Amino acid sequence: MSKNYLISTGGSGGHVIPAIILYEHLAKDTNVIISSDKRGLKYLEKDCKYKIINTPKLNNLFLLPLNLVIVFILTIKSYLLLKTEKIEKLFSTGGYMSLPVILAARLLKLKIYLIEPNHVLGRANKFFLDSCQKIFCYTEKIKNFPSKHINKIQIIDPLVRQKIYKINRTSSDNDKLNILVVGGSQGAKVFDHELKKKFVNISKKFQIKIYHQTSEKNIQILKDYYQKNGVECSIFSFDPEFEKILIKSDLCITRAGASTLAELSILNIPFITVPLPTSKDDHQLENANFYKSKDCCWILKQQLFEEKIEELIVNIIQNKTDFLTKKENLKRLNYQNTWINVNQKILETINEN
Repeated sequence: MSKNYLISTGGSGGHVIPAIILYEHLAKDTNVIISSDKRGLKYLEKDCKYKIINTPKLNNLFLLPLNLVIVFILTIKSYLLLKTEKIEKLFSTGGYMSLPVILAARLLKLKIYLIEPNHVLGRANKFFLDSCQKIFCYTEKIKNFPSKHINKIQIIDPLVRQKIYKINRTSSDNDKLNILVVGGSQGAKVFDHELKKKFVNISKKFQIKIYHQTSEKNIQILKDYYQKNGVECSIFSFDPEFEKILIKSDLCITRAGASTLAELSILNIPFITVPLPTSKDDHQLENANFYKSKDCCWILKQQLFEEKIEELIVNIIQNKTDFLTKKENLKRLNYQNTWINVNQKILETINEN
């Protein structure tokens, strides 16, 4: 008899990508459905079975009464969904989007599992800790985690898409440095505005190629600028085959979203991380600090970005020892991180509880 699970997610890629990876881990032997708000749909794979639960934000006091009514209606919708699909276990990647689904699961007394990819406990996950069986985390040292629930933590290696593990990366034999710029699912205007001039300056001294993720409306602007100034480039927006770009990259400049850092880490790509200063509870800085403590990356605060980024990149190009040390440290960090090991840990945990 097939098992029926539901994964609740939505919003940004930081929530949806771990949900997709969890879906890959569970879908082989179970019937899995993903629930998401409309914002999260663009990240879902075409073959995913999904339902829309479009939960409103509750941070607007003027709209709060109306939004609470909507949450109540969505809780009833979620209740009927869980009953109709005979869901046995619910998984949530956090965020307010999961509120009605988890409330419905509690009414049905279903087993609930949380996923926390960040190094700071999310507010929604903290709210539902009392109700969950286990919370999957990448470390026990999670900021804001209540000590009374420490026994609910189940450590797993960072969730990375299965196809990333299959990439066979080989070191580049040429002297050209391929630099990848990743703004994350919410974009990074500071990268678009400040980096292009720096890359032009650097290209006059060193051989580089730029792979730059940006918004759709900015693709042609950046492409024209780089081509006008003789900088070899490839400009793109959201790419479902992002791994084809990763495999070409030697160094990455990125925000500090947990999924992006995990993929760079597993592929041994050293990175300069510029944590988003407005991220809730400063979780991006905590994510970055984890890799910095292992000497796997460089951290640059956004307020110093324009002043320091060119000098830092030049130092990395010239100081190959530091660069190679970070590559080796990333390799050491991930030597036991395999798809099979993560899969077994997840399945063992949910089958025991």
